[in-house]
Amino acid sequence: MSASMVRATVRAVSKRKILGTKAALTLTPAAVSKIRLLLQDRPEYIGLKVGVRTRGCNGLTYTLDYTKEKEKSDEEVVQDGVRVFIAKKAQLTLLGTEMDFVESKLSSEFVFNNPNIKGTCGCGESFNI
Repeated sequence: MSASMVRATVRAVSKRKILGTKAALTLTPAAVSKIRLLLQDRPEYIGLKVGVRTRGCNGLTYTLDYTKEKEKSDEEVVQDGVRVFIAKKAQLTLLGTEMDFVESKLSSEFVFNNPNIKGTCGCGESFNI
């Protein structure tokens, strides 16, 4: 069971090599801090779940939800005490991706820096691989 959360932006990363790790997804310190903050007042949730769905002008978009349990097919990433679960459908689209949290005067959002993306829409919300 999950509850809807926040929106996320995706960035195609080029000319930057992201080193392979054992985890399917790497979290930046900013992302870890934000996830910890989001979960501290919600003890019923064990972490965040990253999914993917068909949407937007470029085909796919990431979804972020709170989750109460790990499903059998979920990939679990544990980093610095926070847990992120990757839905089966999103696992191949996230390999080698860095999840960051970025704040500016006008917005605050999770950003997926993904080296596998071939194209994004103008607003950065949808992508294709």
